[in-house]
Amino acid sequence: MKQWYESLFEDYGRNYDNEVFVQGTIGECDFLEKELTHNKRSRILDIGCGTGRHTLELTRRGYTVVGVDLSDSQLTRAREKAAALKLEIVFQKEDARALPFSHEFDLAMMMCEGGFPLMETDEMNYQILQSAARALKPGGKFIFTTLNGLFPLFHSVKDFLASAVKEGNAATAGLSFDLLTFREHSVITVHDDHGKAKELQCNERYYVPSEITWLLKSLGFTTIGIFGAKLGAFNRNDRLTTEDFEMLVVAEK
Repeated sequence: MKQWYESLFEDYGRNYDNEVFVQGTIGECDFLEKELTHNKRSRILDIGCGTGRHTLELTRRGYTVVGVDLSDSQLTRAREKAAALKLEIVFQKEDARALPFSHEFDLAMMMCEGGFPLMETDEMNYQILQSAARALKPGGKFIFTTLNGLFPLFHSVKDFLASAVKEGNAATAGLSFDLLTFREHSVITVHDDHGKAKELQCNERYYVPSEITWLLKSLGFTTIGIFGAKLGAFNRNDRLTTEDFEMLVVAEK
């Protein structure tokens, strides 16, 4: 039986590119470049690359990037975009919980909940972090965004998502948040690339900063910074607060 995130990304490449939450690519890549100290020799792994927006932009800027994703339709769209831009990029289908890389990359990135924290168990989410850690060279850096568990303690996730949606974008209904598991359960409706509406039962895990810090320390990361994640405007000066729906994590081995 397919999980909701597998069904979500079937035939959902072109319409995905129109979603409001994927419009911050340029500013986010500016931040990633700064974290790499603009070293063009850096090898980058984009986990849950989707339609390749960060992979494409960083490749265009001169970096070597490998994009991996579980969705065939998203990878097809990424390859189409790369071909149109005449960029040679390796996009391959992989499960983020079991990546086939070992000590190969200077940076692993996982933007916009690229796999983590969509898994149905905490153990599976941890496997994604393990895979990313294993893919990094000694001294490598891991940068990702995830859902901020502090936000639902002070705000209505339902109201926040409703305020952010635009016509034609994915819509969320029947949302509930479990304080014992920090999991959001909801029904999401999206229209695939053929215009067909799909209704899916979603289950996503929110994390608090202390959890992320502990998990990453257990994987050998020694320096861990957690910041607010503003769409298209990542910044180390952006202190994480209860107002941030997402957090930005920067960890170094």
